[in-house]
Amino acid sequence: MHPGKRPVNGWAPGGRYARGVTFPVVGMVGGGQLARMTHESGIPLGIRFKLLSDTPQDSAAQVVNEVVIGDYRDLDTLREFARGCDVITFDHEHVPTEHLRALEADGIPVRPGPDALVHAQDKGVMRAKLDAIGVPCPRHRIVRDPADVAAFADELGRGGHEAPSGKGGGRRAGGFPVVLKTVRGGYDGKGVWVVNSAEEAAEPFRAGVPVLAEEKVDFVRELAANVVRSPHGQAVAYPVVESRQVNGVCDTVIAPAPGLDETLALRAEEMALGIAKELDVVGHLAVELFQTRDGRVLVNELAMRPHNSGHWTMDGAITSQFANHVRAVLDLPLGDPRPRAPWTVMVNVLGGDYPDMYSAYLHCMARDPQLKIHMYGKDVKPGRKVGHVNTYGDDLDDVLERARHAAGYLRGTITE
Repeated sequence: MHPGKRPVNGWAPGGRYARGVTFPVVGMVGGGQLARMTHESGIPLGIRFKLLSDTPQDSAAQVVNEVVIGDYRDLDTLREFARGCDVITFDHEHVPTEHLRALEADGIPVRPGPDALVHAQDKGVMRAKLDAIGVPCPRHRIVRDPADVAAFADELGRGGHEAPSGKGGGRRAGGFPVVLKTVRGGYDGKGVWVVNSAEEAAEPFRAGVPVLAEEKVDFVRELAANVVRSPHGQAVAYPVVESRQVNGVCDTVIAPAPGLDETLALRAEEMALGIAKELDVVGHLAVELFQTRDGRVLVNELAMRPHNSGHWTMDGAITSQFANHVRAVLDLPLGDPRPRAPWTVMVNVLGGDYPDMYSAYLHCMARDPQLKIHMYGKDVKPGRKVGHVNTYGDDLDDVLERARHAAGYLRGTITE
């Protein structure tokens, strides 16, 4: 460094770091597999992670060096955890909104911030905001009791709309069945009910929290648009994917969504980017969508964190959703989201009756040397997400078969 020259923002003239500059510390609230994989993506960048986890056995707590065990619902715990962190981010949306505002008041960057995150925390708030900015959603209303559900169903029955010609035609019937959701806390099918009468609608109200009623959409398939946005507004969009659910849980993701009209795909990407901008999201945003039989896309859910529908990017994209989330929360330039291969398929590995999945590696790896296995360090329990596999290639049928075989063999439902 030239005499008399001083570093500016950590940089010395000539583009070299000044002595003593340290890499930032990312504070991650939540110790699940999303935190584990986000931490993994920061390792090549030299990013340090600090984790607030429920238990030492949690997925991310097994691999992150600095782990604080505590309750994310306790403000004092959050404040103590935030000391020494340059930014706070999350692997779930459950931290109380008022606690996040308190951290911001303390001068701690929270990304995404509470004003954005509340739209992923509260489905009622999310629906009201999307209505206000003109984003298409299923018809919906906050309901007070089973009688109110019946009244909403009656409104749907009287308000069916004509499907465009050539798209199935005829008037779509409204009324029951109706989808009921608790406005906070649901995931992977939990906190969601499909009811066929007012008598079936009692269960959601027993928790004593507001309930959102929605029309049951007649959809062709579920899609997801994943985007990442930085604090200064740079944003990137991944290809729109098809997400296949089994019993309310994501089973398979195909990137890109096969047979999706280019105009509809572009509309979905632009919709997701517009939502990220309007809500001032910083980090990864997953917009879960319904592709309807009459040629529309409707927003189902929002998630402001890395998402199951983006796990394919770990091996199938130039820059993964996890790496771009880290870049975004640190306001680093975002990476290229383009796919590496024509097709990538992710299949979740669910727990079954065979807890020793490691013994299945020999078969899976020998059968498919290109297979990518990602395990989360979780105890194997029936139906629990314990890992995922990624495959990629030029032929979709081949890529699908390879991924399904590997996930099934690891679970024990396929034995040859």
